[in-house]
Amino acid sequence: MDNGSPAEGQSAREQELLDRVVASFDDTPDPRLRQLLQALVRHLHDFVREVRLTEEEWRQAIEFLTEAGRITNDRRQELVLLSDVLGASMQTITVNNPAYAEATEATVFGPFFVEGSPRAELGDDIAGGAPGEPCLVEGSVTDTDGRAVPGARIEVWQADLEGCYDVQYDDGRVAARAHLFSDDQGRFAFRALTPTPYPIPHDGPVGRLLEAAGRSPMRASHLHFMVSADGLRTLVTHIFVKGDELLDSDAVFGVRASLVKEFERTSEGSRVRFDVVLAPAGA
Repeated sequence: MDNGSPAEGQSAREQELLDRVVASFDDTPDPRLRQLLQALVRHLHDFVREVRLTEEEWRQAIEFLTEAGRITNDRRQELVLLSDVLGASMQTITVNNPAYAEATEATVFGPFFVEGSPRAELGDDIAGGAPGEPCLVEGSVTDTDGRAVPGARIEVWQADLEGCYDVQYDDGRVAARAHLFSDDQGRFAFRALTPTPYPIPHDGPVGRLLEAAGRSPMRASHLHFMVSADGLRTLVTHIFVKGDELLDSDAVFGVRASLVKEFERTSEGSRVRFDVVLAPAGA
C-alpha cells in the first residue's frame, strides 16, 4: 500500500500528536477553560511546526522564561514586561475595549499603578517634589452623549525627570501620583510634570531580547490616567506629547494617535488639555 511521501508521513505524525493533545482537554468541566487550553495548544503546535523549532531553541526558551520568573518580585513583573514588548498586553486591551462612538481610547496599564494614592483637590500640585518641568493639566469628563460626568474618579501617575516612578525609589516617597474628582460640571485640573521619555527595565531577559532584536527599550513621554464613574466603562489610558520622536517606536506599542496632545509652552513650564469621554458600562 502506498503510504505517500515521507513529507506527508511526517505531517501526519505531527497532526496526530496535535489531535491527541487537543482531545486530552475535551473533558475540562469549565467550557471557557477548555476553549482557552485547546486554542492555546493548537496555536502553540502550529508555531512549533511552522518554524521547525529546534530542541536547542526550545531549551533556550525555557531558560528565558525561567529567568523571567526568577527576576519577578513584588516591584517588578518581567512576564508582564514580556507581554508588553510582544504587543500582547496592548492587543488584549484592544480586544476588551472596543471602539464606541467618540469614547476615549484605552492603552496599557503599566506596572507602576499603586492603590491608595493621595487625594488631591482641583488645581492641586501632585508632583510632590518630584524633579521635572511643571505642567498644568486641565480637562473634562463626559459620556458619549456629551453629558458632563460629575464626581468621576481620576487617578493620575507618572515618571519624574529621571525616568523613575516613586515606587522605584527605596525611600518610601509618594510623588507624581494622586486621585481627584471632577466637579459638578465634569471639569478637572491639576498640576503635574511635563512627561519625559524613559526606558522600561532592560537589565533582564526582556532587555536582552530587545537588544537581540535591535529594538529600543524607550517609552514615549506620557502621563497615566484611570477614570471611573458609575454606569460607565472604566478607562485606563495615557496622554502623549506631540512631537516626541519616540511616538512611532514606543517599546510597548501604547501610543494611539488620538491620545497625542499638544503641550503648550508657558512661562511656568507647559500646559495641556485632555477631555475624557467615557463609554457606557458593558459597551
